[in-house]
Amino acid sequence: MTTDTECAALTQSLRRRGAIVLAVFALVWAFAGGSGISAMPVSVTIGAIAVVLTVVAVVLAFRSNSRPASRMVNLPAKWTRGVGMVNMAEVVAIFAVIAASNASGHPELIPPGICLVVGLHFFPLARLYDQWQYKWTAIFLTVVAVAGLVISAAGTTMETVRAIVGLGAAAVLWASSFHVAVRG
Repeated sequence: MTTDTECAALTQSLRRRGAIVLAVFALVWAFAGGSGISAMPVSVTIGAIAVVLTVVAVVLAFRSNSRPASRMVNLPAKWTRGVGMVNMAEVVAIFAVIAASNASGHPELIPPGICLVVGLHFFPLARLYDQWQYKWTAIFLTVVAVAGLVISAAGTTMETVRAIVGLGAAAVLWASSFHVAVRG
C-alpha cells in the first residue's frame, strides 16, 4: 500500500519528467522547423529562442517553490508496460512514415507524418499517465500534422512544410510542458 506522501512524490516526479520530455522534444521540433527557413539570421534566432524556452520550462519543472499537485495521479495497473508499448509503437510508426515517404518519392510528408504519429500517441498516454492535458496535446499536434499535409498537398515547398510543422509542433509541446510544469 502506498502512502499519501509516496503518491504525492510519484505525482510530482511524473509531472516533472513529463514537462522536461515535452520541452526537449519541443526543442527538437523547433530546430527542425528552423531548418526550413532559408534566412540564416531568422533560423538562428528561432534556435536561440527555442533554447531559452526549453531552459525556462526545465527550470519551472524543477523549481522548489512549486505548489503541490492539485490532484494525485491515478495510474492504471501495469501502466509502465503500457507506456513502453505505446512508445515502441510510436518509434515503429515513425520509421514506417520515413520509409514510406521516401519510397514513394514524397519526403515532404515526413514532418507531418511524424507529427501525426506523435500526436496520436498522446491519446493513450493521457490515460496511462492520468494527465488529461495530453489529450489536448494530441489534438493540437494532430491539427498541426493535418495542416502540414494540406499545405504539402497544395504544392508548398518541403522547407515551408518543415518550418510550419516543426514550429507548430514545438509551440504545442512547449505549451503542454509549461502547463504541466506550472499547473500539474
